Amino acid sequence: MKKILAVLAVSCLSTVGFAQQDPQFSQNMYNRLFVNPAYAGSSESICAHLLYRNQWVSYDGAPKTCVIGIDGPVANGKVGVGLSILTDKIGFENTLQGKLAGNYKFDVGQGKLALGIDLDFMQHQIDGQFRAPDPTVVDPSIPKTAVSGTAFDLGFGAYYNNDKLFAGISASHLLESSVDLDNFSKVYKRHIYGMVGYNFEVSPTVVLKPMVFVKNVSGNTTFDINVNAQFNERFWVGASYRNEDAIVGLLGMNITEKLKVGYSYDFTTSELKNYSDGTHEIMLGYCFMVKKKVPVSIKNVRFL
Repeated sequence: MKKILAVLAVSCLSTVGFAQQDPQFSQNMYNRLFVNPAYAGSSESICAHLLYRNQWVSYDGAPKTCVIGIDGPVANGKVGVGLSILTDKIGFENTLQGKLAGNYKFDVGQGKLALGIDLDFMQHQIDGQFRAPDPTVVDPSIPKTAVSGTAFDLGFGAYYNNDKLFAGISASHLLESSVDLDNFSKVYKRHIYGMVGYNFEVSPTVVLKPMVFVKNVSGNTTFDINVNAQFNERFWVGASYRNEDAIVGLLGMNITEKLKVGYSYDFTTSELKNYSDGTHEIMLGYCFMVKKKVPVSIKNVRFL
């Protein structure tokens, strides 16, 4: 099966290039920084999130993806900064991606609107260990030795949030950069993302948190619709639907006021369900509030 996945991965490579869909996550409510630089610092806390995804369990060579993101506010909350690092492995292909994000925030109504950009570094490597089942077959597009290449790109985003509502739109790979790998190239197509969510307070102890997450690349659109129910600000459980791909179960817990953990399982609904044992995903998060500077008022007793 590893050879089959490697064939699929390498067959996408050509001297012309190809469109690459960024890795997806089921707990995308905790991965907003990676897809939208305007999200950085929106929680008014310094936060770090780690997501690890083991996709299509039982497939030898199936995707394994990890992303770490840290963000926070600076300049008394007017500016947000963030850093994301992603690793992705599928078959004989390895990807390393880093994003440095920054934004500026404006007061709009009862919330804040942020406009941001990110600088994107991408590195790809094919380890060159693939061998065709028939040794007499020679395909010049398959590297015989390890090859790697790097490229840089840009992203842009807008993000609005208040106490209950958040909404964002963003684009990555604005330059549609290509990574040169020996005698072929790997080209990134522009990705468009949209997200919206709202917190409904059902009772003093129960909050419903629905969210819609939309992705588009080269005219192909996918969407995630999910809802989490949070109890006593401590536990949450939920479900998600991704069109033509999976139904997802979600659960998590705020271990302390600063530390949380989450887990999701994808029940595959596509044809891959006959060959896969689903997908596991783990989330760890840690946040602490940033103390804002309070203006100091000095009074002179002579002029009260």
